[in-house]
Amino acid sequence: MADHYEKRDEEEEEDEIGEADYKAQKDALIFAIDVSESMLRPPPESNDKKADKDPPVYAALKCAYQVMQQRIISNPKDMMGIILFGTEKTKYRDDQSLPYPHCYVYTDLDIPAAEDVKSLKALVEEGEGADEVLVPSSEGAHMSSLFFLANNLFTTKAPNFGSRRLFIITDNDNPHSDDKQLKEPAVYRAKDLYDIGVTIELFAITRDDEKFDFTKFYDDIIYRDPAIEEAHPGKILTSKSGGGLTLLNSLISNVNSKQTPKRSYFSNMPFELGPGLQISVKGYNIFQKQTPARSCYVWLDGEKAQIAVGETTHMAEDSARTVQSGEVKKAYKFGGEYVYFSEDEQKSIKQFGGPIIRIIGFKDRSRLGFWASIKKSTFIFPSEEGYIGSSRVFTALWQKLLNSKKIGVAWHIARTNGNPQLVAIIPSKAQSDHKTGVDFIPAGLWLYPVPYADDLREGPDHVDLVRTTDQLTDRMNKIIGNLQLPTATYNPSKYPNPALQWHYKILQALALEEEVPDKPNDATIPKYKAIHNRCGEYIQEWSRTADDILSMMRDAKAIKREMEADDEDEPRPAKKPKKTTAKASTSDAGMTNAELKKRYNDGTLSRLTVAELKPILVDRSIDAKGLKKVLVERLEGWIEDNV
Repeated sequence: MADHYEKRDEEEEEDEIGEADYKAQKDALIFAIDVSESMLRPPPESNDKKADKDPPVYAALKCAYQVMQQRIISNPKDMMGIILFGTEKTKYRDDQSLPYPHCYVYTDLDIPAAEDVKSLKALVEEGEGADEVLVPSSEGAHMSSLFFLANNLFTTKAPNFGSRRLFIITDNDNPHSDDKQLKEPAVYRAKDLYDIGVTIELFAITRDDEKFDFTKFYDDIIYRDPAIEEAHPGKILTSKSGGGLTLLNSLISNVNSKQTPKRSYFSNMPFELGPGLQISVKGYNIFQKQTPARSCYVWLDGEKAQIAVGETTHMAEDSARTVQSGEVKKAYKFGGEYVYFSEDEQKSIKQFGGPIIRIIGFKDRSRLGFWASIKKSTFIFPSEEGYIGSSRVFTALWQKLLNSKKIGVAWHIARTNGNPQLVAIIPSKAQSDHKTGVDFIPAGLWLYPVPYADDLREGPDHVDLVRTTDQLTDRMNKIIGNLQLPTATYNPSKYPNPALQWHYKILQALALEEEVPDKPNDATIPKYKAIHNRCGEYIQEWSRTADDILSMMRDAKAIKREMEADDEDEPRPAKKPKKTTAKASTSDAGMTNAELKKRYNDGTLSRLTVAELKPILVDRSIDAKGLKKVLVERLEGWIEDNV
């Protein structure tokens, strides 16, 4: 509703404070799509249903359309723009005089609006305006003009954004051939972009057995992260049609792997490996739970709808007087009393040193239980900004931990005045999609928070487990073996949150005046037909075996109950009833009525065992069959009436 409610008191910040700052960083993304003869050439005809149907330009535009939709869902405050370069027409905010020849700003850099989505959808699905916009220039693209235009958009529309990136989609590995007069200005313009903090990402498109030669032009344009080069030397992703993977899907996979910016949870954190040996690292929240954007109140009585801004005011209960913030002190309750702290005292309590990751030892990986996680892990990666050579030292530590199956144990303070925590440092290999090769889990180190002694709680009382049979276990092994996920790995990018996606699908349909869908697209619903075809016979076999074993267990229990009933029906010698009085007398169990009365008053009759209760009841001519609770109730009733 109002930004006021999202502000937190700095004095009450906990370790998660940096996460809010992490989420608050904004990202500006520009798609630069090459419009050339080759990019407009349709793919060869094919009978394969999965073969490409669209020219590369349309595949790129569809990719941008999907990314725009997704960013409205996951990052509603981020900006996005689309530039078509190499076009016959030139357009920049309705101004034809600026020196950006053959560059067409189709969508200006801004927070995507409903009209932007509608316009892009019309171009992608209906080809509306394609004859006017998607016309290649006979002169080709001037890359220096593209970089100059991108620089202008970033500096005027997103000057203070924490992340600014330019995505280039092209199939031309040498746009200026050997013309140095055109290449050199492009290199300088690209460097200007890097100097203002813009990252350039290239998405190269290839066909058949063609190769994209980066050395001809783009090696001088793309500045790769030295830390990534250390871990993955020479790794470059290209989008290629064929092999059952369409160009559109390949592009979407590659773009999705980079569309979420690397927003640091912390930057230039000292990582102390030993006395006098420090490197610097950055921390990232690789996984961040997404929730629908907060709803807001809107005032509609004016000429224009306005978002209502809320304010909070503290008032004295007795006099309704407004209480100023300076009149309020912090207090903690201890033993029924309130202990007051001044602001300086509050800060001094949290002084455990500055932000750091300090290794205190190493353990075998097997010593860390799966149950030990109390918070989500933070991914760390080296940064050369604090200490030169951090990438090489970090990579050596990562490889050593990975090869030795070890983990580090470290003392970690995430921020100034933060609470210290113990973390396990766990190495990870990169996990990639087996079709596209795109990493969805990066290679590096993870800070895995582990519990202190104070965080432990008592578990449930010991319960006897019901053990299965070897026969059932063998049959279940067949089922599990046939129902594993592809490559036996869970890839989160394959399973969008159905509730979140459905929420924004409805919003999108209403905002764009589209037809409201009937049901959500839920990728988590099991594929029952495939499951039946793969192991339906095994499941039925297991079910039959389970029914047989369950029937045998029931028969065995029934026989046991019958035997116990026969034992109880055997005649027993009758006991002569003993007349009881309110006088203190000693029973066979050695419990007098006075002692029973005392236990009744103290509420300790329930502490007697069944073996102790039965002779007491029999001695007083009370039925001694049943559960302990029933026996205690009978004895209590007798005491109330007779003692």
